[in-house]
This record gives sequence, C-alpha cells and structure tokens, in this order.
Amino acid sequence: MTVQGEYEPSPAEWVRTQVAEYESSGGTRANTLMDTGWPVIIVTTRGNKSGKVRKTPLMRVEHGGDYALVASKGGAPTHPVWYYNLVANPEAVVIQDGPEPFEVSVREAGGEEKRLWWERAVAAYPPYAEYQEKTDRQIPLFIASPKAKA
Repeated sequence: MTVQGEYEPSPAEWVRTQVAEYESSGGTRANTLMDTGWPVIIVTTRGNKSGKVRKTPLMRVEHGGDYALVASKGGAPTHPVWYYNLVANPEAVVIQDGPEPFEVSVREAGGEEKRLWWERAVAAYPPYAEYQEKTDRQIPLFIASPKAKA
C-alpha cells in the first residue's frame, strides 16, 4: 500500500529529516510542526514531472476520517509543488497519520464544502487565515478520503 517508484527526498533538509523521523518511528516522533505542538501528517505523492515518489509533512486537519490538504505555502503567491502532484495524480496518494500509511483518493474542494473545510483547517492551524490574507491567490484545499481496503 504505497505509491510505487523511486523516492526522491525533498531538497529542504528540515522536510527530509522530519519525514525520515516520522516514518522510522511510526509517527511517534517528528509528528508536530517543529516545536509548536501542532500535529502533522505525511503525504506521499507522485511527482507530476519526475514521476518520482515525493513526501511532504502537512498540517493535520482531520474530520470524520477525511483529511484537508491545504496548499497554503505560507501565503506565498504560488502554489506549493505538491499541489501539482495532487492535480496530476489524485489517485496516487498515501497519508500517514500514526503508525500505518493508507491510500486515499483526493479531490479539490469548492463552494460550501471548501468553506466548511477551511473553517476546520483554520481551527486546527490558525495561521492559515493569515496566509490567505497575505496572498492574492485563493489557497486550494483538497479533501483526502481513505480508499476502501481490498
């Protein structure tokens, strides 16, 4: 139950370290955003250009077994690279929230659904509100739903 292919670690050292620690400990270490106490999950995608496996720590926004994946990039004017991976390969996504990774299907939220999930995201991680204020782009929000086990 993984996204198949060659894993290419992030060029950012802190991301590489966090992913390695999280995965090697079954989610018991490196499971928060630095020392903030805000929980993170690890999202595995397939690179939309390279085809390589990519792993990204994202803020944990969970409700009813589904997860919001917020493409905030700290309020930067451009989307994070992983946004394009999700758009290109929405069925090749795995989340690890604790010891066991699981496959998810991903879709971009819009309208009332996005509004509701955005409220949940800001409640889980209040800086999202500031990020939206500092950028002209509408920050995309994806809903990741676990796939049924075969």
